[in-house]
Amino acid sequence: MIKIQNLKKYYGKDLVINDVSLEIKKGEIYAIVGHSGAGKSTLLRCINALEEYQEGKLEVLGLDVKNLTQNNPKELINLRKDIGMIFQNFALMNRKSVFENVAMPLRVHYTSSKFYSKLFKKAYLSEEKIKQRVNELLDIVGLSNKLKAYPKELSGGQKQRVAIARALALNPKILLSDEATSALDPNTTKNILELIAQINAEFGISVVLVTHEMEVVKDIAKKAVLLEHGQIIGQGAIDELFLKPNAKMKEFLGESEFLPKNGINIRLYFPKEIAQNSIVTHMARALNIDFSIVWGRIEKLNNTAVGNLVININEKDKQSVLEYIEKSGVLWEMADE
Repeated sequence: MIKIQNLKKYYGKDLVINDVSLEIKKGEIYAIVGHSGAGKSTLLRCINALEEYQEGKLEVLGLDVKNLTQNNPKELINLRKDIGMIFQNFALMNRKSVFENVAMPLRVHYTSSKFYSKLFKKAYLSEEKIKQRVNELLDIVGLSNKLKAYPKELSGGQKQRVAIARALALNPKILLSDEATSALDPNTTKNILELIAQINAEFGISVVLVTHEMEVVKDIAKKAVLLEHGQIIGQGAIDELFLKPNAKMKEFLGESEFLPKNGINIRLYFPKEIAQNSIVTHMARALNIDFSIVWGRIEKLNNTAVGNLVININEKDKQSVLEYIEKSGVLWEMADE
């Protein structure tokens, strides 16, 4: 669906995308995560050919983006038809009604005039068909009753729903979201994310989310890449990234541990298959030992709980504890190493 290999992008002499490689498959919800200035929005604009890049390869729906931008503008237009886009600031036309905002891509890509359709050799779409399509889209996003309203009459969440409807107008295969929830309150954000997940599930549209909000990633993304200064510092399935975060991921999450200097500290990782089991409690009873839980975290990822914690045990109990852990299916490592 989207394949990026060793991509490099410069602004003048500044390297803003540095050797990025990733693959987004059909139907996935994929997050591009990073702090401000990490290069995530620039990467997104490379995907929809709004930004040129200098090195590497970028394929979208099997098409080489650089080749289209340089040699085949007609095919580039067709590619952009297959890519919907939603923005942080909604990008609605304030002087146009909700209906006209959603109808805009249809009017631009298709002409509702038979005369101009024939003159410019463009596909023709009647006003009746446009109206039918807009009504379908507003029903999908839950705004059928706002057909004649104007953006100033809408809440932030409603504006973003209109923007989503507009992004879906041309039946795209890919939906790009550039910080689409960062201007919304937490409850509205949750509702918008549920809508995006619903669209992904019902229509099989691949979704690429650019965000700095980890809660957005946890709620609906299946895979993610973490960018810092244009470089990848973490990448993979969401549960793996949060279950065993590397040092850079921990830094991004703002995690810090204060571990005891006495005894032995063991970090336990609980995959989703066993996260609900009372393994630690059972171990204490089975081995008849005392230990301390000195650090821990449970994450809800796509309605699944995963987590890790650090236990502190006596040196004399090390062998029996590790043998028990090995049999339980819990992943582990020495926390002090």
